[in-house]
Amino acid sequence: MLYLRRDLASRAPEVFSALAELKRNASSGAGNRGSGFPFKLDGGPELFARRGRRGGLARFFTPDLYFGASTRPLRELAVANEARLRGIPIAEALGVMIEAVVPGFYRSAFITRALSGMTLWEFLRADDDPAVRMHVAELARYAIDAMHNGGLLHADLNLNNLFVSKAGERLIVVLLDLDKAQLFSQAVAPARRRVNFERLARSVRKLDPNHHYLDPKALAVLTSGARPAFTPRAK
Repeated sequence: MLYLRRDLASRAPEVFSALAELKRNASSGAGNRGSGFPFKLDGGPELFARRGRRGGLARFFTPDLYFGASTRPLRELAVANEARLRGIPIAEALGVMIEAVVPGFYRSAFITRALSGMTLWEFLRADDDPAVRMHVAELARYAIDAMHNGGLLHADLNLNNLFVSKAGERLIVVLLDLDKAQLFSQAVAPARRRVNFERLARSVRKLDPNHHYLDPKALAVLTSGARPAFTPRAK
């Protein structure tokens, strides 16, 4: 079953074909689980498919199979659409494919518009200028604050789910992967925000234990749960 935004509905056969080709030929892609794959429709937009991949111990038994109601990807699609309407900086969601395997088990792929750029973790390793790293840390914090102020709580905030891209001549940071994210009618409460910042801090400790890429000041900007929202410095 393929769910597509209305303006792409007529191209559903091409999307099905592209996703099937990715499944046959792609082994490891982008992202912390190697589950992301770009593809393009002839004469159409560049798209990006994130195939459902399990984490934890389950990945050793059913790496891409999910058990239960197949509404989880559809919920992510609904959350992403609402988040974008609220002005939260996320990758633009375009659709979802759900493939029933046997009763109770399914595979899925989440489709967004492709972004040029790299994850925050990749960017930090690619640029060795402390001033640039600080600037991008501020941009990432700005995106996180916008997310929280817009009522969205991420379920897995880490350095690979923050994406550095370009909007015209300036850098921006957008949020990826809203699987299991929660939407609230008001801004996210401080206690819930701290959960996100603690998860992000664990990601930093795991990937950069010696603070080689994030110095203490940049780390504080990025992960301090008590820091107020701010507008990043012009660069």
